[in-house]
Amino acid sequence: MLITDDFLPVPVPESLTATYLVPTSGPADPAPADAVAALGGRLSGPVHDLARQMLDSPLMTVDTRPIAEFPHLPPDLLTAFGATDTQLARLDAATDLVVVQASYRPGWPPAHEWAARTVASAVAESLGADVVDVFALQFLDPAAALRSLPDAEGRVRLIDWVLVPYSSDDGGLWFTTKGLRRFGLLELQAQGVPTHLTRAWGAVMTGVARRLLRAWTDGLADSEVPAFVQLPVVTSVTGHDIAVAYGNPQQHDTTGPAALRLELDPATDPDADSFLTLLPPTDHPGPAGRYFAAVCAALFGATAQSDVRYARPDDAMARAITTARDGLPGIRERFLAGSLPEGVQLLVKYGLPTDEGPEFVWAGVTSWTTPERIVGASASDATADPTVRVGQPVVVDAVDVVDWALLDGSGVIEGGWTQAVLDAGDRSQR
Repeated sequence: MLITDDFLPVPVPESLTATYLVPTSGPADPAPADAVAALGGRLSGPVHDLARQMLDSPLMTVDTRPIAEFPHLPPDLLTAFGATDTQLARLDAATDLVVVQASYRPGWPPAHEWAARTVASAVAESLGADVVDVFALQFLDPAAALRSLPDAEGRVRLIDWVLVPYSSDDGGLWFTTKGLRRFGLLELQAQGVPTHLTRAWGAVMTGVARRLLRAWTDGLADSEVPAFVQLPVVTSVTGHDIAVAYGNPQQHDTTGPAALRLELDPATDPDADSFLTLLPPTDHPGPAGRYFAAVCAALFGATAQSDVRYARPDDAMARAITTARDGLPGIRERFLAGSLPEGVQLLVKYGLPTDEGPEFVWAGVTSWTTPERIVGASASDATADPTVRVGQPVVVDAVDVVDWALLDGSGVIEGGWTQAVLDAGDRSQR
């Protein structure tokens, strides 16, 4: 294998497996072949044929198991990735799981994912149940999951398969993808992204993922699976890449290209995941964040920070913050009524302004007499504000709150949605 400074050899796994769950209550016959047949014209011909072929082969299994035999599905993480109270209640009441698994070699089409999602969604519709995508820890509406499958020409929206969660770190925002490993490719990451570019950089990451996934699958086109695929060290992304990834190819967006450099970031722990890190070109002076801002300006114009055309309502962290904020009135009412369990402390997470964006800290609530103003004691030391120290009194504006949690001696017993997203990112690297 020829290795040059222009290409990065990325290892290829021998096989890939997709797993989907359908929670049920009481005995149920999934009848997967009949369920797929009942979908009729809602499936493209190629997808229907693929699902039937996989069902008839040893590459796919459909089993019904008692839910107690399957690893626990954490409700906090499911909530962080979009689960509703109704879906969680149905999961809690379920006695069994229909487990749909499919395995296939890396390449295009990703037969394991297409077929497993098809069968699981068909079974869920026939049983009036939900679908859980184990890879993303997401509930999927069966009808929406079926719409995410390829059309007759094999086209899909990449945003239905790859998420871009983000979190804060000392140097800005840390973005990762969650979904490229479905296809055998390492996930992407970028660090030090300016906080005002949250939406714009999420779109950039999605466009880069689309560009690299094409190069990846082109490298897997031979009949024999190679040990490595060589990806270009310097990759480019255009507005068209982003438009196609979001399912809007009709925009014919010709902005860009913007160049980004790839670097392999291998895990130091053998059980952790490696990443492909996005960086500025080697000849770029100054911090990475400045270059990332220039990339966004090239792709979206000067208004990138506030006018990005590719909304991403399903980002895990954004949904976590929305869930927490929606629950503020209710948790305040419980706090004031004294109805919280004995020995439980209410904490809120809020942002302190800095030149590089907010620094997020926690505070224990001691008084909340008006909805807009929370009085408490800091639960952590702040880097940006030397007056914010553990145990010191703080006053928090409710508009700055991004999360809340109930804490007892064992840890978080309710809330903590943003922390659950951060913990999920940490686990993905182990």
